[in-house]
Amino acid sequence: MTWWGWMIIGAILLGAELFAIDAQFYLVFLGLAAAFVGAASWLGIAMPEWVQWLAFALLSLTFFFVFRKSLYEKIRGGALGFRETISGDTVNIIDDLAPGADTRTEYRGTNWTVRNVGDTVIAGGRRAVVVKVDGLTLHVKAE
Repeated sequence: MTWWGWMIIGAILLGAELFAIDAQFYLVFLGLAAAFVGAASWLGIAMPEWVQWLAFALLSLTFFFVFRKSLYEKIRGGALGFRETISGDTVNIIDDLAPGADTRTEYRGTNWTVRNVGDTVIAGGRRAVVVKVDGLTLHVKAE
């Protein structure tokens, strides 16, 4: 296969990774392997077609086993210190909030419904602790 054929295959595979819902970097490494084989051909390294395909397969497997796990964990693992739950965080309550009542407040740049699950009234302007999250509703208690 010509060098530009490998480059086209590599570009298609890399582009397909962008449109895949969760390909988990498999197509990236296939695309990189194709690009490496194309680059080798472009640089004048003459290989029969079966050697090109063998190099493509070996490079793909090498990339999978050497780089995929660490790269996937770095990108998909989240930021250092990131918590998936917001339980324990505090929110500002704008209006008085009686036990069992709901109100709206802004938290992390988004408007949320806040429900007082405690036994005491939370005065407006005070902070409350998030006990749990149910959909788009924050269940809070007085701080």
